[in-house]
Amino acid sequence: MYVNPEVYSGPPADSRDPNEMAVYAFLDQLGISYLRCDHDYANTMEDCKAVEAVLGVPICKNLLLTNRQQTDFYLLLMPGDKPFKTKDLTKQLGCARLSFATPEQMKQLLGAAPGSASAFELMHDKEGKVRLVMDRELLTEEWLSGHPCFSTSTIRLKLTDFLERFLPDVDHTPTMVDLPWPETEALE
Repeated sequence: MYVNPEVYSGPPADSRDPNEMAVYAFLDQLGISYLRCDHDYANTMEDCKAVEAVLGVPICKNLLLTNRQQTDFYLLLMPGDKPFKTKDLTKQLGCARLSFATPEQMKQLLGAAPGSASAFELMHDKEGKVRLVMDRELLTEEWLSGHPCFSTSTIRLKLTDFLERFLPDVDHTPTMVDLPWPETEALE
């Protein structure tokens, strides 16, 4: 996978999808500093390892989930290398079994391409249909990373800016969960 070793501050100079450019403009409007890395399409956590090295930040796994009736939607943020098990999340949220949202739902709710969801797209969720869920382990990090609507760029910003400035402005409050690591689960 090709990753441009240059790290940029601010939006790209070239023309990109309007939803992606809106993320940069929104962060700029809020006065939130961020760094950006451009790369080939990265749709697996393995692809993201090279991006981690360039940005110097662990990549955050972002999953858009829905209930069986497809009436409730959850955007889960968790450490990129932590395995995800639906039962661990549903138990803590007190909801029925969750599955992955469709690409159409991802585009409609977040303006994101399939495989590219991140918390930055919550700015597109004007009706508040998506509930943000964060693994508490992310709070131990200084930075948060994610794709701006497309998996061909990754941005990082300070976690405190995300929690204290970005989320209040998009009117989303995270629900915190504690997702176990496999070895922790085996000991219980």
